[in-house]
Amino acid sequence: MDDDLLPLLQLCDSNLPNGAFSHSFGLETYIQEEKVIDKSTFAEWIRVYIEEQLVYTDGLVFRLVYDALAREQWDEVWTWDRMITVQNFSQEAREGNVRMGQRLVQLGLELYDSPALAAYQDRVKAQRSFGHPAIAFAIITQHLHIPLPIALLSFLYSSTASLIQNGVRGIPLGQTDGQRLIQEAQIPLRQAAKRIEELDKNQFGITSPGLELSQMRHERLHIRLFMS
Repeated sequence: MDDDLLPLLQLCDSNLPNGAFSHSFGLETYIQEEKVIDKSTFAEWIRVYIEEQLVYTDGLVFRLVYDALAREQWDEVWTWDRMITVQNFSQEAREGNVRMGQRLVQLGLELYDSPALAAYQDRVKAQRSFGHPAIAFAIITQHLHIPLPIALLSFLYSSTASLIQNGVRGIPLGQTDGQRLIQEAQIPLRQAAKRIEELDKNQFGITSPGLELSQMRHERLHIRLFMS
């Protein structure tokens, strides 16, 4: 059991240097517009982010890529790399995901001997793929033989926990409130994972306009703590 658990815990650790510390993916816009000002308003933002964006973009692509890897359908993997990158209208968010994805690929290769991850990096260097954290996370967890339900839930948790920690800094909130928010997000995350398993690939990209607009408006904020 430890052979699977400990590498997964390392991959989900908030200290993992994947660059998530630098990105709020539109949350900072809500903070500066005083729409997210405390724990309760932040909790509502997290709920909407999980249900209306994470599920239909990164979460769904994670599942589709994991399945494609299991079938060795490499063209599908590369297609989803392109799809998840070009569907992102915000330049900051798009470039932020590329940076995080490429960093996670490099970090994964320094830790594991994964031919799939090496092939992904080769495509990125040749500018045939972009790099995205959802795809890199899927490749690594499959390399570690983590079952899909656990791998998917772990990816959703890692993505959400990083945003919560950034919100704690940006609002700001106390660290205890941050831990309460992570705990309260556990039920929505389980529900999100179940929903993703039932989604069709044609439902990819169904996202909240408000979240997308906040990510685009972030580019013009006068003072910023985060790159996106």
